[in-house]
Amino acid sequence: MSILWVVLGFVLLVVGGEYLVRSSVALSFKFDISKMVIGMTVVSFATSAPELLVSLQAAFSGSPAIAINNVVGSNIANIGLVLGVTALVGSIAVDKSFYKLNWPVMMVFSLVLYYFLKNDNLLTAVEGGILFLGLVLFLFILIRKARKDTVVEEVDETLATVSNFKIIIWLIIGAAALYFGSEWLVEGSKEIARSIGVSEAVIGVSLIAIGTSVPELAASVIAAAKQEKAISLGNLIGSNIFNIGSVLGLTSLVKPIEVTEPQILTNDIFWMLGFAAVLIPLIFIPKRMQISRFKGFFLVLGYSIFMVLVFMKS
Repeated sequence: MSILWVVLGFVLLVVGGEYLVRSSVALSFKFDISKMVIGMTVVSFATSAPELLVSLQAAFSGSPAIAINNVVGSNIANIGLVLGVTALVGSIAVDKSFYKLNWPVMMVFSLVLYYFLKNDNLLTAVEGGILFLGLVLFLFILIRKARKDTVVEEVDETLATVSNFKIIIWLIIGAAALYFGSEWLVEGSKEIARSIGVSEAVIGVSLIAIGTSVPELAASVIAAAKQEKAISLGNLIGSNIFNIGSVLGLTSLVKPIEVTEPQILTNDIFWMLGFAAVLIPLIFIPKRMQISRFKGFFLVLGYSIFMVLVFMKS
């Protein structure tokens, strides 16, 4: 029965996330917010909503390990699984903004998170506030840079004509689906952890993390297979920054998150830092500024080793 709750939870998170993105973008058009700002802020926050709801639900239900490892595992999966599999389908070009802005900011957020957790085994409201303010500053820099470079994010313009009634219905569907999806996913995952004898941290960094990355993986692979504009490395890195800044930042503002499972700080977070760090040598070794199929295989292999070790150590 717990597996059914997990599957239903995943389905509702996907549905809820989709409706929240649509309603948020449509509502933003009503307030005459520019496409660029919508793409960089509204869409990014809305797509982080499933992870945020899962972390909040986990924190409030007494499972802080799931709250932390939901983010740590998602950040690992974004690079090892999503980027790796997408590169296997078709090579991904890397632009200079990756190592000039996105990657350094991701590393700073990752290292600051490690320091905050290692310092006292707790992510406090003050520390969460610092992470969230750091995210706001990053978005401000990103928007100013985009204005200067005249870059416009791809946003569905048809949502500008959606009626107010439809926006409200979408918001209700999205909020309800995210609420029940997160509750069922967390409770079902805790049951599975108890039944197979592994810790909640293991479930958080594996099952839940992969589940919240599946929609992004599917969209990336389909885009790459159709030889359309595949997901950019910058978008994936941005997702990792949002996971730390908004998901953990906002969750700890509502309820401080305690480190209850030692392997989070002795193992899992080092894998997150390692996957982030390895991107720099990957983009500079031949072929330069490109994530090739071979590099994609290397990332997927690394992710597979991580998953095997996680369950072996448990």
